[in-house]
Amino acid sequence: MAGFIVCLVLSGLTAFPLVTELRLIEDALTSWAAPVGELFPGLLEWIARVGDGLDTADARYPFLLYGTDWLAFAHLVIAVAFYGPYRDPVRNIWVIEFGMIACVGIIPLALICGPIRGIPFWWSVIDMSFGVFGIVPLYVVRRMIKRLEAIKAVAHAPHAPHAPQGVGGP
Repeated sequence: MAGFIVCLVLSGLTAFPLVTELRLIEDALTSWAAPVGELFPGLLEWIARVGDGLDTADARYPFLLYGTDWLAFAHLVIAVAFYGPYRDPVRNIWVIEFGMIACVGIIPLALICGPIRGIPFWWSVIDMSFGVFGIVPLYVVRRMIKRLEAIKAVAHAPHAPHAPQGVGGP
C-alpha cells in the first residue's frame, strides 16, 4: 500500500517539470544512454516529438501546461485519499475499490483517447501497464481488508446462548 502511495506521489511530482524532464531524457538518449536510443529508435523519435511539443507549448502557449499541473495535483490528492485505509482499513475499503476501478478505467482511456490524440500504440501499452500493475497490490490489500473485516465480525459477534444441560436430552 505504501508503495502505491509513493508511486502516486512520484507520478504527481514528475508531472510538474515536464519540459525540463523531456529535455533531460532526450539529452540522455543522445549521450550516455545512446545504446537505449539506438535499440529503440521509435522511443527517441517519440521523446523528441513530445519534447518539441512541450517546448512549443511552453514558449507560445504556457497555459496548456497548466492542465498537467492539475494532473499532478490530482495524483497528489488521490495519494492523500489512500491514507484512509491506513487509519481504518475496513471503513475505508472503498478507497481501495475506487483505486481498482480507476486502474481498470486506464485501459479504455488509453485505447480510445490514445489513437484520437496520435499516441503510438506502444506508448498506450505503457500507459495501460500502470492499470495492470496498479490493480495487483490493490487487489491484495482488498483481500487482506476483507479478511480483517471477517475477523472483526467474529470477534464482535454475540455468542449463541447455550442450552442448559439436561434440557431436551435423554
